[in-house]
Amino acid sequence: MANRISLVSDFMLQLDALKSVDRRTYINGGERVENSAEHSWHLAMACWAFAALLQDDYDIPKLIKLALIHDLGEIGAGDTFLYSDNRESAHIKERESVNQIASHLGNPIEDMVDLWEEQEAGESKEAKLLKVIDRLLPFLHNITSEGRAWKENGIRKHQVRKMHQFIENESPEIYGWFLEQLDDAVKKGWLKDA
Repeated sequence: MANRISLVSDFMLQLDALKSVDRRTYINGGERVENSAEHSWHLAMACWAFAALLQDDYDIPKLIKLALIHDLGEIGAGDTFLYSDNRESAHIKERESVNQIASHLGNPIEDMVDLWEEQEAGESKEAKLLKVIDRLLPFLHNITSEGRAWKENGIRKHQVRKMHQFIENESPEIYGWFLEQLDDAVKKGWLKDA
């Protein structure tokens, strides 16, 4: 048993590396950038809250697992900025990283790769909600930081709208709210229109 505990402890330290992956999203109104572990926890809580709000028959434990694991591949691949040019190929390095992490001798989570693949495919009801909320949280951080990451990276309204367009089909109510906030951000000068 002591050897198994040591192996799992080593696995936990490997997962801890997600805390060292910085994102470009500012938290606390612009105080500092968020790391991927913080984002994963926040996403899990947000998915849980939105699942309760939407009152659909989501599998909450599965939804939380998907949220906690969704950025695990960033341990080896790093974070991919939402508006970067290499978004199309980011999943390749992330998948390699997840497979490497899952193969650790101390990993007791048998369905780790399957869960990661499910959230990556985005086809289950839970994975679809996760994708919506995963896109919504950085948007909220940009609102509370008065568009700091948008400004620093030269992001325009049309880019933000394009990257959030899929929400219209998944959750029209959330999308309507998003559009109102987007227009307000432009009015306040936090995001350039053109």
